[in-house]
Amino acid sequence: VQLQASGGGAVLPGGSLRLSCAASGRTLSRETMAWFRQDPGKEREFVAGIRWSGGSTFSSNAVKGRFTISRNNAESTVYLQMNSLKPEDTAVYYCAASDYSLIASSIRTPTWYNYWGQGTLVTVSS
Repeated sequence: VQLQASGGGAVLPGGSLRLSCAASGRTLSRETMAWFRQDPGKEREFVAGIRWSGGSTFSSNAVKGRFTISRNNAESTVYLQMNSLKPEDTAVYYCAASDYSLIASSIRTPTWYNYWGQGTLVTVSS
């Protein structure tokens, strides 16, 4: 699976952005896809995840109520709609895919993901 992330940029606090992650290489069926983010010098942090089969979603407490993950089956694309952005949301955002339909206790762990996109920078600043 190849992942192509896009949609990052600079935005004012309180603004919105939508990230996209297009998957190619095979038809998605049982995978889990997710967004992680990372600041320099920090560990990669789970943001939100979605099971391709069934569409169950998960998000971190830091973004709950502000970010929404969704998928488009026909286009094999995952989106991250980010609203009410804060300066602490500034990071490089990575999309990831796992070959497995992960359980809730695993979906937040980067080591369960086999494939990673190239990252897209989100900067929230006034």
